[in-house]
Amino acid sequence: MTRTRTTRLRRPLLTGTTAVAAMAVTAGLVAATAEPAKAATGPKLSLIAATDSLTLTSWKEDPGVYLDLGTYLTAEGRPLELKVTRKSYKDPVTIAQTVYEGGRATAKTLPKGTVKDFSGLPGFAEVTVTDKAGKKVLSRTEDFCPNNASGRVRPDAPATSKYPESCPTNPFTLGSVWGVEKGWAANTYAGSYTEPAALAPGTYTAKVSVAKKYRDLFGIANKPATVKVTVVERSYEDDQGAARSSASRSATAGGHAGHGAAQQAPAAHAGHGPGHAPTPAEAAAPATSGAGPSYNVGHGPLKAAPPALPWALKKEQAARSMPVGDKGGQTDGSRRAPALQPLAKRPAGKPSVPDVPKPDLRSLPAYGIVVTDGEEDIPGKDYLAFSANVWNAGPAQLVVDGFRSPGKDKMDAYQYFYDAKGKQVGYTPTGTMEWDPRPGHVHWHFTDFASYRLLKADKKEAVRSGKEAFCLANTDAIDYTVKNANWHPYNTDLATACGEENSISVREVLDVGSGDTYSQDLPGQSFDITDVPNGTYYIQVLANPEKRLKETSLDNNSALRKIVLGGKPDARTVTVPAHDLVNAN
Repeated sequence: MTRTRTTRLRRPLLTGTTAVAAMAVTAGLVAATAEPAKAATGPKLSLIAATDSLTLTSWKEDPGVYLDLGTYLTAEGRPLELKVTRKSYKDPVTIAQTVYEGGRATAKTLPKGTVKDFSGLPGFAEVTVTDKAGKKVLSRTEDFCPNNASGRVRPDAPATSKYPESCPTNPFTLGSVWGVEKGWAANTYAGSYTEPAALAPGTYTAKVSVAKKYRDLFGIANKPATVKVTVVERSYEDDQGAARSSASRSATAGGHAGHGAAQQAPAAHAGHGPGHAPTPAEAAAPATSGAGPSYNVGHGPLKAAPPALPWALKKEQAARSMPVGDKGGQTDGSRRAPALQPLAKRPAGKPSVPDVPKPDLRSLPAYGIVVTDGEEDIPGKDYLAFSANVWNAGPAQLVVDGFRSPGKDKMDAYQYFYDAKGKQVGYTPTGTMEWDPRPGHVHWHFTDFASYRLLKADKKEAVRSGKEAFCLANTDAIDYTVKNANWHPYNTDLATACGEENSISVREVLDVGSGDTYSQDLPGQSFDITDVPNGTYYIQVLANPEKRLKETSLDNNSALRKIVLGGKPDARTVTVPAHDLVNAN
């Protein structure tokens, strides 16, 4: 795949999560599901609709209707649990269902070709739309991620779902777990993986059904859900005018001055009614990171967005030209993850590295590879930008605390070790942490966590990236099938763990099964190739380059990605061959 010059790096379109919207199904469905399901070897799955009628919006400035019809797949008796894996990048993705036989959980391998990647079940939902006269105006299939936005449909269902909150889209994912918890329902809408429908204002009937191969595979009854749809057309300008008018009236009336203005497109609720309209559309940023949908504005893809978010919010977010960097602990416009707390004081006593489980850091091949002028569009300069990920295959977390001596510019870093019960049983000094003030960072970096090198065809170094310090965050679910994988990591964005400039201490954690991606639009994620001749090269991503961190193994820390540079000065190109079966640039 050949990429010509990209003169300005932009962020991938931003998406977010919500489980709240799905909770609305609970009230309307409790009556229909009040009887407890009988025990069975597999789950009883049903397709339901949260409502029999709804209104969808088509914007004049950006026509098209997002068909989030409020249809859900419910699981009763037992959860629907699927494990999706590949042995290596030379092997296809396979899927197995967890079933129960004689009270024991076993894996039932599903037919070859059931899945093609880790984003969901392809062609799961079949959608047809007819107009008022009964004429079919749309027919399509949509993929289904069982980890979509979801909610309980029974008051006695588990309070929380044990399954991850999304399906990963990192091209080098190795293993994923999908599931619909028993007594829960997951939205069937494909969201960010589908296109809006061209429907004129009017009334329609939408029918959603499960494709026959999945009905046969999972024992789902052939009972389509029908929803009456009203499409209305609105304008960004009209809605913003209404918001300003509302604010003005409130200010004039007194008592609630400014209330209308405060309702004008807040980040987490944009587009839900008058005064909540998206901002006028600007040119959409090209999704050049190679990672698909991303929550994490400042760092790289966290994990794939559950494709069941409020689409007015997505439209408003996608319309913006996203600036580089994080904002005060909130990087996706709506979510604030809990901060991770370091110990109250730096460790004392003699350092020790006990014989307990340790993390296993592994590098993924580079992706999202483009040629650019850099962040400042410098004439005559050529940079090779890329995204890179280092993940933790476990079986233990990587836990690093930084402690600052008063008046010092750097923190002293320590790695901690824990026994099987989670008790800290040792520690060792492991370098330093430093404050990075550059846009897109603005947080504390742990030094020498990874390094990047551009190698010649003979694997000898040609260029080394200056970036070797990182803030650790669980941005991507790389393999949730490994031992001790945490399906719900805490620090999933930068600002939750990486501290402020005046911090006295920080804790950075890379959890088991998760990886930390730095996307190609961040400072330092590039090589200066201005004077590098055309030809074949390898991008090397090297974890723990100084071997300061204690790991299960040091033999799997390097990953190479082959590239071919071409073109002329100030107009360079890069060709990125497939990496075994992974054909992602």
